[in-house]
Amino acid sequence: MISIKKATQKDANLLSKLSIETFLTAHGHSAPKNDIDSYISENFTVKNFAKELSENTHQYYLLTYNNDVVGYSKIVLNLPCENIDAENITYLSRIYFLKTYYGLGLAKQLLDFNIQLCKKNNQTGIWLKVWVNNKRAIQFYKKMRFTIVGKSNFRISASHSNPNHHMYLAL
Repeated sequence: MISIKKATQKDANLLSKLSIETFLTAHGHSAPKNDIDSYISENFTVKNFAKELSENTHQYYLLTYNNDVVGYSKIVLNLPCENIDAENITYLSRIYFLKTYYGLGLAKQLLDFNIQLCKKNNQTGIWLKVWVNNKRAIQFYKKMRFTIVGKSNFRISASHSNPNHHMYLAL
């Protein structure tokens, strides 16, 4: 059984724990350990999630599979991208799953949910950033009809950044 619900303030602790585990799986090997640890301690705190959940601009959605929360997404409506000449586009800031649940089609379901949400909010497209060495994610997004439209660096620490593709799907 799969369900998707919007996260609330009560989910800040859950999001913190889930974010740390899923970020480590996806990016834990992308930089020196002390840089990764610093990034996590600065960005994935319960306090940060509580703050973002109190703002209307950040929307988090939790995917539950067989009564366990196994993944989540974060979107920001109406956030432009310097590489995309379109208005009313959504930034898919995060879509992460616990590794145990890879390959079950859950990411597609959560992405489809976010795409429908964007359409309901009169968005003309959805864009994201993905680490250039995350081949699995890039393959997934291409399968979902996203195209690479640019690049940027994702800052992990003052001394380390990872190159990212910008990918876009017109709706």
